[in-house]
Amino acid sequence: MSELANESGRRTSETTQALPEALAEPTVRVRPGWMSLLFFANIALWLGIYAPIQVLLPQQAELLDQVNKEFVLGLVMGVGAVVALVVNPAVGLLSDRTTSRFGRRHPWTVAGAAVATVGLLVLAFAPNVALMITGWCLVQAGLNGMLATLMSAIADRVPVGQRAQVGGLVGIAQMLGTVLGAVVVVVMLGIAGLPLAYASCAGIVLVGAAFFVLRTPDARLPVEFRPSSQAGEVIRNLWVSPRRFPDFAWAWSCHFMINLGNAFGTLYLLFFLKDAVHYPDPDTGLLIMMALYGVALVVGALLAGHFSDKSGRRKPYVLVASGVMALAALLLVVWQSWPVALAASPLLGVGFGAYMAVALAMLTQVLPTAQDRAKDLGVINIANSLPQVVAPLVTPLVLTYLGGYSGLFAASAVATLLAAVLVLRVKAVR
Repeated sequence: MSELANESGRRTSETTQALPEALAEPTVRVRPGWMSLLFFANIALWLGIYAPIQVLLPQQAELLDQVNKEFVLGLVMGVGAVVALVVNPAVGLLSDRTTSRFGRRHPWTVAGAAVATVGLLVLAFAPNVALMITGWCLVQAGLNGMLATLMSAIADRVPVGQRAQVGGLVGIAQMLGTVLGAVVVVVMLGIAGLPLAYASCAGIVLVGAAFFVLRTPDARLPVEFRPSSQAGEVIRNLWVSPRRFPDFAWAWSCHFMINLGNAFGTLYLLFFLKDAVHYPDPDTGLLIMMALYGVALVVGALLAGHFSDKSGRRKPYVLVASGVMALAALLLVVWQSWPVALAASPLLGVGFGAYMAVALAMLTQVLPTAQDRAKDLGVINIANSLPQVVAPLVTPLVLTYLGGYSGLFAASAVATLLAAVLVLRVKAVR
């Protein structure tokens, strides 16, 4: 373990001191070194997810079935997202019960990166839709397992007063992973096609996971504090009662709607540029849009994270972020042109960046119990994955029957505005 291990163990109250380090509420601020390693691990994770979603999977779908490319893409992403729905809380639950000498989270981070690497290599050489689905399911399983453990690290080690700052960095990492992923795969596609592009993603995922695991501490859970591992109780424990924990339920619902709106607005951007905007070079156009989105996201995340931690307030920032994201979508409802797409990109970026910074802080503040942090965060992460099931299934219907891309962006705006309504019901967070 590195010198960063001295951050852990200091606790203030007598009650907290009675708990093992793995379960105690963190009170010591994490250092820049720890935040940097989490930041780079998240870049690798999101690059592994979004580089295929934004560029590689659409191109592969078109190569395998040009006529039915939208259906193929929706099928692949929909099945993969179902896998993510199951794996994320399952890995979280298992890591909550792991008593390895290497810690609760790190063994599962390594396993997730390894499985994702295998999946990316399967995709690199997939000759048909069936193997494409298999590869993407492995990628979703591995990276969602890794996501469950990296998210848990925030609740395990970051005090409440620092969580919006760290959440902002995670949001920036998601954006950078998206933008860098698009850059890397477009360059690799030009050099050697899909195999090298997928292999590059796999290498980056492995490196990001390895650095985080080798250079950060992960407290071991004493066996006597391990939650019940009986099958029936474990399965029942996956359910978080909205009646007993209403704030958790409302926060989850808000997070789901934001991510659904984001999915409606971003999953089909490459096809939007090709088929609606008629941009002559859609790959380059996507890079330009993502660059504008990325710069704005950094600004939104840093500003919202700083002022939210300073004030201790979360909900006002969620409300503003939802409104800005809805405005970006509504612009594309009315005007589907390249200049308007350029204007909408930074609006969506600043809104989503502000939301991500504050969301992680808010969501970790409404977790039901310390013993089940990773499992409960896995349930929250379903709100990230479920929209990737719903959006690919609904989007073809919207494009066909509800006004094409105008209808799709209108659905995005409605979803994000509903998120603003739902967050008002959360009582435990200001």
